[in-house]
Amino acid sequence: MLRAPTLISILLLGTTVSAQVCNGNFGANIFDAGDFGSGQQQIVSIDPQIAPGYIYTTNLPPNDGYYSIVSSLNENQLHASWITLSDNSSDTNGYMMVVNASFQPGLFYEQIITGLCEDVLYEFSADIFNLNKSSATDRIMANVSFLLDGREMYTTGNIPRNEMWNTYGFIFKTAPGQTELKLSLRNNAPGGIGNDLALDNITFRPCGSTALILPETVANICEDGEPIDLFATIIGSAFKNKFIQWQQSFDAGVTWFNLKNETDSTYTFDNLQSGFYYYRYLLADSEEKLNNEKCRTFSNTKVIRVIPKFVDVVDSICQGMSFSFKGGNIFSPGVYIDTLQNVIRCDSIVTVNLSVVENDLKGSFRVFNPTCDYIADGSINLYSLTSQGPYEVKINGETKGPPWRIDGLSPGQYQYKIRDKYGCNTDTLLSIINPPKFVVDLGPDRTLFLGQKFRVDNFVNQRAAIYEWTPRSINCKPPCDSISELFIESVSVSLKATSIKRCEASDEVQVSIGQVQDPIIPNVFTPNGDGINDYFSIFPNKINAIELINELTIYNRNGKPVFEKKLFQPGIPELGWDGTANGNKAPFGVYYYSASVSFINGNSSFFSGFIQLLR
Repeated sequence: MLRAPTLISILLLGTTVSAQVCNGNFGANIFDAGDFGSGQQQIVSIDPQIAPGYIYTTNLPPNDGYYSIVSSLNENQLHASWITLSDNSSDTNGYMMVVNASFQPGLFYEQIITGLCEDVLYEFSADIFNLNKSSATDRIMANVSFLLDGREMYTTGNIPRNEMWNTYGFIFKTAPGQTELKLSLRNNAPGGIGNDLALDNITFRPCGSTALILPETVANICEDGEPIDLFATIIGSAFKNKFIQWQQSFDAGVTWFNLKNETDSTYTFDNLQSGFYYYRYLLADSEEKLNNEKCRTFSNTKVIRVIPKFVDVVDSICQGMSFSFKGGNIFSPGVYIDTLQNVIRCDSIVTVNLSVVENDLKGSFRVFNPTCDYIADGSINLYSLTSQGPYEVKINGETKGPPWRIDGLSPGQYQYKIRDKYGCNTDTLLSIINPPKFVVDLGPDRTLFLGQKFRVDNFVNQRAAIYEWTPRSINCKPPCDSISELFIESVSVSLKATSIKRCEASDEVQVSIGQVQDPIIPNVFTPNGDGINDYFSIFPNKINAIELINELTIYNRNGKPVFEKKLFQPGIPELGWDGTANGNKAPFGVYYYSASVSFINGNSSFFSGFIQLLR
C-alpha cells in the first residue's frame, strides 16, 4: 500500500513549536510492537490487551466495539461496505489491527513506551486505513486523536475513503527527567454504520538536525590515489551540542559498527584497496545519548568505491563467438593485456585470460500431452542442461526464469532457445499433440415393437472406467461392450462415460415403443395324437410382448362352451384345448373362440374368431 504523507503538527510537552515538519534526520524506530508482529496464522488467537474498552475477537469481521489482529481481510470476512486489505508491509505474514468502532467515542489503543531520553525530539506516527469503500458515501467517517499521557496532541480529522493507507503523526520533545510515557489513540466519531479502520506501523523515532555526508553520490577513487576526507555536514539547531560517532558497514548497510576513536566531524578514508566501503555517522547532543539508540539520529549512507589498479579477467566463450577487447573482437584462446583509463583518470591494467569451449549445450525435456482433447493441461519440463549456467531461456520468444516448466498448454509447437554462460546456444522445437477424442456413440434414435429389446454395442471408442446410464436401471458389467434392455414405454437413453484418463463424453438416443405385434392364433388344429398340432392355444409372435392369457373360451355351433381356461402362459400347447368336451372327443367341425390377453406394458386386448377341428 502507498503511504500518503500528512502535514505533521509539532508540539512540545507544554509548548508549541512553530515548525510544521521534521526537516532533519531520523533515528531508529524504538517501538517494536507498533507493527503488531507477524505469524503463520491469519488471525492472532490470543487477546493482546491493547484496546481499552474494546473486546477482542477471532471471528471476522469484528462487530461494533470489537477488534482483531489479522494479516489480511478476505472476501468472506468483510462487512458489506468494506474493502479487502493486507497489512502495510512487505512481510506476507505481517499483522495489522482491525477496529470496528464502539457506538461511543473513546480509546481504542494504549501502550506504555519506556527507555526514552529526556529533552529529545521524537516523531509519533501511525498508518491508518478507512475500511469503507470509496463508493460508500453514507458511512460515518473515522476520526482519530493521538494522545500522550492522556493529553490530546494531534487529530487526523476525517480519514478519507481513498482505499489506501494514510500516514498521520506529529513530533514532540520529552520533558527534563522524562523516560517513559503512555501512548493512546482515541476514536472521536460515533460507531454504527461506518467508522471502521485498520491500524499499522505505529512508529516512535528520534528526530534531529539534518545530518549529511556530502556529496551524497558514490565517491570513486583510484587504488593508487590519495586518501579522501568525509565531512559531517550538520544543518539545523535541533541539537545544541553535537556529538558524532562514525560507523562502517561490511554488509552493504545491513549492520553497522563503531569506528574506534572516530568522533570528529571529519573522517579520513585511507584504505586504498579495491572494493566498496559504506560509512555513516551517529548524531546526538550528549555522549550519553550518542550511546543510546533511542536518543540519537544517523546520517545518510556514503559509499566509497576504490577502483583497482590491476584487473584480472578469466573468461570463456563458445566456439564461434567473440570477446570484445581493446576496441575490437577476439575469437581465439590466449592471454590479452590492455591499459585502460576510466572517467576519473584511474589507470588500470587489464589482463584477460580467454578460453574457447565447444558448444555441447543440450537440454533434456519431458513432454506431457493433454489428458483429454478438450483440456489444455499439456506441459513441457526442461529438467536438465549440459554446460554451465547461468542460462538464458526463451520460450516462444519470452524470457523465462527457472524452473523452466510451462503448464496449461494447448496443442501446438513450442520453441526453446537456450544460451549458457559462454554464449553457446541451442534451439529446440517441441510439439504438444492432442490425444484421440474420447467418444460415446449410442447410434440413431430407435422405434421398437413392444417386447423388442434395445441393443447397442461398441458404444465407446476407448476403454472407460465409469459408466453412468440413464435410466439408472440400465446396468452393464465390465468390459461393458454391449447392453440389451427391454423397455415397455418410450424413453430417453443416455450415457455419460469417463475414460481411464478421466476424460468425459456422453451421448443420448430416443427409444420409441411402437405398436404391439398381434399374437399367432391358428385357424385349424388336428388333435389326433400324432404330436403335431394337437392343441389349440395362443402363441407369441417373433417378438413376445404377451405376459398372460387372461381367459380362453371355445364354443360349439350351438354357442355352448366346450373349453374354458383362465390365467395361463401363452405359447405352451399343452395348456390349450386338446379337442375334447366333457371328457369325450369333440366332433370335427368349426368352433368359435374368444380370448383376453394382457401384455407386458399392462394393457389388455380381446381376440375372437373361428377354429376348425380336424381328425
